Amino acid sequence: MLSTIADYTRLTKDMSKSLTQVAQEPDVSRETDYFLSHIGNVKTIDDFLKDYRLYSYAMKAYGLSDMTYAKAFMRKVLTEGVSDKDAFANKLSDARYRQFATAFNFAGLGAQATSTTAATTGTATQYVTQTMEENAGDQNEGLRLALYFTRKASTVTNAYQILADKALTQVVQTAMGWSPTISSSDIDAQAKMITDKIDLTDFQDPAKVTKFVQRFAAMWDATQAQSDNSTNPALVLIGGASTSASMDTDMLAKLQNIRFNR
Repeated sequence: MLSTIADYTRLTKDMSKSLTQVAQEPDVSRETDYFLSHIGNVKTIDDFLKDYRLYSYAMKAYGLSDMTYAKAFMRKVLTEGVSDKDAFANKLSDARYRQFATAFNFAGLGAQATSTTAATTGTATQYVTQTMEENAGDQNEGLRLALYFTRKASTVTNAYQILADKALTQVVQTAMGWSPTISSSDIDAQAKMITDKIDLTDFQDPAKVTKFVQRFAAMWDATQAQSDNSTNPALVLIGGASTSASMDTDMLAKLQNIRFNR
């Protein structure tokens, strides 16, 4: 199995090609064709929610598949839109709902909401990207997290946005070598810990994002290797307790070369 860094480099070296390959997969192509040929016929929120195939496609595109069942919740998101600061979506900590309500702006555009670029080709692009990340996760969860972080990093402007997103939080905690148990501590303390150690403006720089993701990938692989060793009876018998307590020297060398400095 390739390392997370190797897999990540392979996919991102030519992201356009990687996305095209996913878009051409029969299942993806079939669902995208249906979405693009039918979404324009949707004129109301009721129309949208009644066509499960369209609705579930859109929900997956914005990473909300696990909320597809919550139609009353999503109706409220769409009905109130995003223009009012007190709108339901704007009060939710998860930015994906605002992105969804912005793409399908029934509150502001009415029957024209599904004719915008965001609602049509923009959503299709999101769907293909989401599918690529999910496919990557089927083989390597660390790769899915790395791809997701790369896509979302430039939208991060404060630590609370990271903490509101489980995937972003996991990447940051892993890259910085922090135990996931810190998630049970005070939210403001966690935010301060992030801003003390990371200059979030670096996430606007693709080169620095790549460097951070490489650090995450190296730490992820090291953690997985330790976990595998500690649960392998043969290795425990051969190496004793020290097997799981020590980290591969090659991995340590990699980490030394992928420091993320402020």
